[in-house]
Amino acid sequence: MIKNLVKLTSSALPTEFGEFTIHVYRDLRNSVEHVVLVMGEVAARNNILTRVHSECLTGDIFGSTRCDCGEQLALAQKMIAAEGRGVIIYLRNHEGRGIGLANKIRAYDYQDKGLDTVEANLALGLPIDSRSFEAAAEILEILSVESISLMSNNPNKFSALRDLGVNITRHVPLTIVPNKNNLKYLQTKKVKLGHTLTT
Repeated sequence: MIKNLVKLTSSALPTEFGEFTIHVYRDLRNSVEHVVLVMGEVAARNNILTRVHSECLTGDIFGSTRCDCGEQLALAQKMIAAEGRGVIIYLRNHEGRGIGLANKIRAYDYQDKGLDTVEANLALGLPIDSRSFEAAAEILEILSVESISLMSNNPNKFSALRDLGVNITRHVPLTIVPNKNNLKYLQTKKVKLGHTLTT
């Protein structure tokens, strides 16, 4: 695979879930800086617990209850800490399934007026999902991970990563309890996007 990433820096990162090593890579295709958290030895290992997480400022940073992103990220860190080994690939520039932060907030406004998350993107004239996962596949290759247990509810992420040559040996769902603010959002992802959710 042609490498389109350059490693910028690394450091220890103690967190409430345990100590990770944090790596930063720059994607030469678009200058976006992606973040990777690694716990334990993962090189030349199989079935590595792996979360490929799309950046979500509102959920990850501000604790928004409109989505389940922040909860999924925290659950992934907990599960990796319990196993003592794993990888979290935090893909930047993935806001709103790739439509960008401002457009995501515009989509929220449409949702407040009755549209679901899919309809809101379409009403803005934007794709339902425009994310790409080439950087994630390349990062796993750089880390020399042999195969992964993918922590995700999104079947499109599975197929996209497999198409990029990632060896996925196991599906690990991230079960989040819905709340009144994200129930419709989660139901839409299940019905219209095929996510494996128990809402």
